[in-house]
Amino acid sequence: MTSNMEPETNIYERRESDARSYCRAFPATFTTARGSEIFTQDGGRYIDFLAGCSSLNYGHNDPDMKAALIDHISADGIAHALDFHTDAKEAFLKAYEDKILKPRGLDYKVMMTGPTGTNAVEAAIKLARKVTERRNVIAFTNAFHGMTMGALALTGNAGKRGGAGGGSLADVTHMPFEGAMGDDVDTLQFIEAMLDNPSSGIDAPAAFIFEPIQGEGGLNAASNEWMRGIERIARKHDALLIIDDIQAGCGRSGSFFSWEAAGIKPDMVTQAKSLSGYGLPFAALLIRPELDVWKPAEHNGTFRGNTHAFVTARVAIEKFWSDDSFAKSVQDKAELLTENFQQIAGMIDGAKLKGRGMMQGIDVGSGELASEICARAYDKGLIIETSGAEDEVVKFLGALTTPEELIREGFGILRDATREALAERKSTSIAAE
Repeated sequence: MTSNMEPETNIYERRESDARSYCRAFPATFTTARGSEIFTQDGGRYIDFLAGCSSLNYGHNDPDMKAALIDHISADGIAHALDFHTDAKEAFLKAYEDKILKPRGLDYKVMMTGPTGTNAVEAAIKLARKVTERRNVIAFTNAFHGMTMGALALTGNAGKRGGAGGGSLADVTHMPFEGAMGDDVDTLQFIEAMLDNPSSGIDAPAAFIFEPIQGEGGLNAASNEWMRGIERIARKHDALLIIDDIQAGCGRSGSFFSWEAAGIKPDMVTQAKSLSGYGLPFAALLIRPELDVWKPAEHNGTFRGNTHAFVTARVAIEKFWSDDSFAKSVQDKAELLTENFQQIAGMIDGAKLKGRGMMQGIDVGSGELASEICARAYDKGLIIETSGAEDEVVKFLGALTTPEELIREGFGILRDATREALAERKSTSIAAE
């Protein structure tokens, strides 16, 4: 049973800003959620292949995280502490050190930024400019790094940049991501040639920043060779390397960090979205210790560090990342996603698979078709969204804990929605003739 029931009143139309977006495509009133299922006010059930745009990698209301949070609140545990020392922060940092950093041979300071990913990006580019005493940052085509002004300057999408209202989005040079100029063009060679040319007009960069898998940009996945090439170019030009792992991190790619397989060593890494494990606001910046040159409060915020998020993040790390079994399960499910997307690709002329891990999708060739597929899927009980410059990619971002049978059920809905959308387009085309 699904529901498209409109709210009983028009309170959203009357009082909520027109900036709202997801609720336009998914207008039901949602009330409860468990795992990878979300339920509406009138009892409708939806399979969730969006998962808070990768903020719920461990699903809705994980019982162990929920129990720990309830215990913390019931015991009058600290709810807000600025950046005071707390038992919850200490426990999180120890778990992060023992389960995430040490097993990977990583040594980073953890900076608690404001609670959004864009704030972590702002902190990263501020620190890069402070350390190098340079202004220019190299970002990439199809990138998405956030909506505040500094992060938005790094973002490629014209529609999102338009939100700046003509404000300055400066001190950034956009270079082609891997594959952006066609499969036969080596973008590393292009980037290196531009930076080596003293008359290219490109100022010496403070940093390079990229997403190993471009979430909003259409699931463009960088190869290990390309990531290593960007690191090499950055070192050659004495620039810092920043990895934005906000959407692709916390296991989404099949490993905790989406850049692990490349063997690179970023100077800074931004994290947010599923870092809390429970959907609570929490963002952080990982910094090589020698680059942590901040003076006290040089980048701060009233909500830097979320004590409730420390509680759930610690449980998420201990529950899912104490060994490699969870990562292996993600890799197995990734193969199931690929298999199902290949079936759908076979239904659409020219369709292409995108992404990797449990961050996959299919480029169906047009935003209109992708949106129609997602709309029909919603009518049938599946929440799934689009991405890409023209919204042409139907994108899976379901929880990493989604049971295989639920994945299969969701893809059954998606195949039916695709079949109907294609039939409608064919019928419309015949009628037009």
